[in-house]
Amino acid sequence: MEYTKLATEEIIEKAVHELEARRFKTARVQNRAEALEYIKKTIPAGASVMNGSSVTLEEIGFVDYLKAGGHPWRNLHEEILNEPDKDKRAQARMHAVVSDYYLGSVHALTEGGEMVIGSNTGSQQPHLSYTSQNLILVVGTQKIVPDLPAALERLEKHVIPLEDEHMKGLYGSGTQHNKTLILYGESSMMKRNATVLLVEEKLGF
Repeated sequence: MEYTKLATEEIIEKAVHELEARRFKTARVQNRAEALEYIKKTIPAGASVMNGSSVTLEEIGFVDYLKAGGHPWRNLHEEILNEPDKDKRAQARMHAVVSDYYLGSVHALTEGGEMVIGSNTGSQQPHLSYTSQNLILVVGTQKIVPDLPAALERLEKHVIPLEDEHMKGLYGSGTQHNKTLILYGESSMMKRNATVLLVEEKLGF
């Protein structure tokens, strides 16, 4: 299977329809610059923000923008890193799961609207499944696959090897695929805003 080819307009439209049927909101932009502008306009001043480790967020410039500090948000990830006390840092990390906004990506999106995220530690999974009131998932359209078996195959055969190399380059040690989260939909009881921002550009793995 081709893992880096952008989806056609027909396939994107199908995925959008199915995502919205599963109670995910959707937005579409052409490129990484537009993706970053969408995020800047969407998150209100004063909101607490947490993000997962994501090559996609790095590539659209969100990580650098957040680190630079010129934004009007509360950067929970920075607060965790800047806390010198070990116990207080652990508490800050626990409290960060209730961030107003959580940003990340997915490793595969099916044409039927299911999303697959693999993880080593599972640290992003509480945000994605329950705790954060607002989600923004930035997804390059090369990640759209026909169905759930193809999504899991993409994760194992394409994403994990690339992420392992990426982690070794950054930290000297690779990653492990210990946990998998599949987002089938949003419950109507939750009243969350879960937005999938589709970018018609190759982003991430």
